[in-house]
This record gives sequence, C-alpha cells and structure tokens, in this order.
Amino acid sequence: MSSKEYLHSRIRQQFREGLDESKPVTGDPALCQVKPARYTLKDVVLCASVRQQLDEALAKIKYFQTIYVEWGFASVDPAGKGVVLNFYGPPGTGKTLTAEALAGSLGKPLMFVSIADLESKFMGDTSKNIAQVFQTARSEGAVLFFDEADTLLGKRLSSVTQGIDNEVNAMRSTMLIELEKHEGVVVFATNFGKNYDSAFVSRISQHVKFELPAIEERCAIWSKMIVAGIPLEGSREALVDAVAALSEGFSGREIRTCMRLALPKPLLEQNEPRLALRHLEAAIAQVRTTLADLATESRSSANISLDAARKMLGVNKGDGHGVV
Repeated sequence: MSSKEYLHSRIRQQFREGLDESKPVTGDPALCQVKPARYTLKDVVLCASVRQQLDEALAKIKYFQTIYVEWGFASVDPAGKGVVLNFYGPPGTGKTLTAEALAGSLGKPLMFVSIADLESKFMGDTSKNIAQVFQTARSEGAVLFFDEADTLLGKRLSSVTQGIDNEVNAMRSTMLIELEKHEGVVVFATNFGKNYDSAFVSRISQHVKFELPAIEERCAIWSKMIVAGIPLEGSREALVDAVAALSEGFSGREIRTCMRLALPKPLLEQNEPRLALRHLEAAIAQVRTTLADLATESRSSANISLDAARKMLGVNKGDGHGVV
C-alpha cells in the first residue's frame, strides 16, 4: 500500500469528499511567471570576491565551447552545461537583486520561484510542480531563481514514517534529478546555507557568500541612492563619506530604508528643501533604534517561549530537575 493510499484509508468518509478527484497538473500559471530582467551586474554594487565569482560563472557560459568541446572537458563532465549557483548570506545583502542582474547580463528573463509557488495540498503534486518549473524555464530560456532555498534543499529525512515525510523526500529527489539534467542557469538564495543537504551542496557549481557591505560598498550604495535630482546642503562627496561611516553594519536594503525616511524631512522645514547630513543622521538613528528594539523583542519572545516550555514539562529554570 502506498503512503497516499494509507493516508486515504485513515481519513473518515465525511472528510474524504473531493480527495478522489485527481487534479491535473498542466502548468499552473503562477509557476510560469517569467519576467524580463531590469538590471545587469553593472548596476549592482558588489564586493570584489562576489564579482569575481560571478564573472567566472559568466565566463563558463560564454566560453562553454572552448572549455568543454575544444579543450575536451566534456569527456569527464558530460553534465557541465548547466550552471547552479548558491547565493547565501544575511537578509538585505542583494541576493535577489544580483540574481536578476545576472539574468540581465546574460540577456535572459528571470523566473522567480518560492516554496509557496510549489507547495500543493495534493499528494505528489509538489514534485510535479518542480518538474513543471524546470520545463517552463527551459522553454522560456529563463534563469531559474529559487528564493528561501533551504526549505527545498534541506536535509532529507532518514526515518520516514509518515506520508508527509515521503512527500518531502520525493520533492527533494525530484529537485536533484531536475538539477542533474538541466542545461540552463539555476540560482538558489538562502539566509541559512548550513541547512542544505550534502547531496545538493555537491551539485552546486559555485557557492557565493553575500556579506554586509564594507565601507567602500556603503559609499557606492549611498552614492547610488542619493540620485542626481535630490537637492543637497553642502558637498555631495562629504555627505556620502559621512553617512557611509555612520551606517556601519547596515545592509543595502537598510540604507535604502534610511533614504526613504530621510527624504520627507527637508520638505517639512520652512526653508528651501535640501537634504542635509542631519536628516540622514536622524534616519540612520531611527533604523538603528528599530533594529535594536526588534532584536530585544525577539530575545524576549524566545525567553518567554522557553519558560513556557519548561513550565509545561515541569522543569525548574535553575536546576533543570523535574518538579513533582
């Protein structure tokens, strides 16, 4: 008896209505949204190591004929036409933007996929959806981008006892098979790269680590964000240098948030509106305060959850012994 049949037999009749109806998987439109890339890698601020890795990935694609045919590397790497990249690092460091820019540099559209697009309430359909996504990417010539990839590429379950566990393992097995035969470009992005199954790690061409921007990158990001049309008080260069120093530890996304907070401030003043250092300092302080408050709240929430769990288990916080 299959896991699907077993689960079906355990459900009461009044709850089985509609489960016998098969759902045709002919390509859900939500899985097939392919959009033109709006950027190229020239538009993105990247540190030297990330840019070097991406240049090498582009070179492998551009010079495939030289490397695999003329130099004969295809004899030992017959599945080498596909390129699988893993972008990992903290939130807001530009992983999604870089994936789109990579597609733009290749002159290809981007196909954005999240786990919500793939999940199905019907047993076996998630695996079919994965296969459908790869098929669509091939037919559209698109770069395939999987967000929150640790959900898809996590460690497979070794002690399978439930139908849902079978489904998860089947989904990941399908992903492995599709990656092996895909000849296009696939990009995974995650904040938690350590959660990947080793079988996926070994199939990824390059693991590209995204980090919070250093002073040089922050200067470049601020310079891009302070667009030419914004009237400034004082020297543009001095302003960029000052805010780059003040925003240490910020991601590109948080720098953009600072700009969103700062730009209305001069418009509320009596004088001719000009963006000044004081406006940006205030915005940076707002973002820092918010981040600190959220971090404190998160720790507090974790402690409350832990205390609740201890109480449920009858464990004292101090000694770890059960309470009778």
